Amino acid sequence: MLSNAQNQNQPVFPTQQQQTLQNPAQFLQFHVKPTLQIKKNAITDDYKVTSQVLGLGINGKVLEIFQKKNGEKYALKMLQDCPKARREVELHWRASPCSHIVRIVDVYENLYQTRKCLLIVMECMDGGELFSRIQDRGDQAFTEREASDIMKSIGEAIQYLHSINIAHRDVKPENLLYTSKRPNAVLKLTDFGFAKEMTTHNSLATPCYTPYYVAPEVLGPEKYDKSCDMWSLGVIMYILLCGYPPFYSNHGLAISPGMKKRIRMGQYEFPNPEWSDVSEEAKQLIRHLLKTEPTQRMTITEFTNHPWINQSMEVPQTPLHTSRVLKEEKDAWEDVKEEMTSALATMRVDYEQIKIKTIEDSSNPLLMKRRKKATTAAETPAL
Repeated sequence: MLSNAQNQNQPVFPTQQQQTLQNPAQFLQFHVKPTLQIKKNAITDDYKVTSQVLGLGINGKVLEIFQKKNGEKYALKMLQDCPKARREVELHWRASPCSHIVRIVDVYENLYQTRKCLLIVMECMDGGELFSRIQDRGDQAFTEREASDIMKSIGEAIQYLHSINIAHRDVKPENLLYTSKRPNAVLKLTDFGFAKEMTTHNSLATPCYTPYYVAPEVLGPEKYDKSCDMWSLGVIMYILLCGYPPFYSNHGLAISPGMKKRIRMGQYEFPNPEWSDVSEEAKQLIRHLLKTEPTQRMTITEFTNHPWINQSMEVPQTPLHTSRVLKEEKDAWEDVKEEMTSALATMRVDYEQIKIKTIEDSSNPLLMKRRKKATTAAETPAL
């Protein structure tokens, strides 16, 4: 939970070196866990707050602000103070050392219009959304190798989160932003409004013992919540390679029963002409990410170790139809984003309603051994 500024053990902000630490294993190994300090002084002491709206997050608008000391531009997100908002800020803060996650610079607790608010100062992402950038390319072809590089960047963000037991659960196009308009801009993931910390119950779940009074999502929540992020990677990768989503609504509804069914059944195709020249490795990777059974979906480690991701220099520089399709379907893009938002919301609800595992359904090794013994004993005639 967030630390109170009045706490006797005064927490400190991490050094710049800690903030840019890349390797999650190294991050955990040395227990470099930066503690979030919420500042109680007025934000206007340190920043000039403007009314320029940079974007709208799920929990509030984002404003342009400038640091008074050096004139640097930042983004300000305002949340009404509550346990949920504190959890969002805490998880985002923990993820900030990753170079592909939007960095939190400062957090203030101030009164705004008589309400206690959390004011989150973040790095400013001037480059806009991922797909807007591809759409605006003009005649310059977008290639499969570029798509591989982009997926590698997003994968690094997810790998960092999953390695520190956080599932983002809202990985979608509008949450993927570039640092600037320049060619060398970095792609970053933002908005932790639905992020969830995974609790590990190793003491409860040994290889030979499954406590049946504990729901499976408590024993292995990462299987469900983390798999939500993997499904998102599959959808984003699909759109990157052709310009339209794998699942769609026929009736223009945000999420129709037909679309829900197609997602559940895994009904999607790789139609020509857009997919005719896309490599088989890319299609295979998408199939592993969009598996309908969450527990069968590829993990983030498998994803980052896949040749299409970790050997991107070997990925063919095939020109894709993506840029053209995104331009032609520009009017439908808001609907596409809305559909993905609805699909993710449905998925989060579904995973939270997973039923408690019954003894009959269990594949517990010890229980199976006992069953076999009991069956053998019943079948062996008495002497």
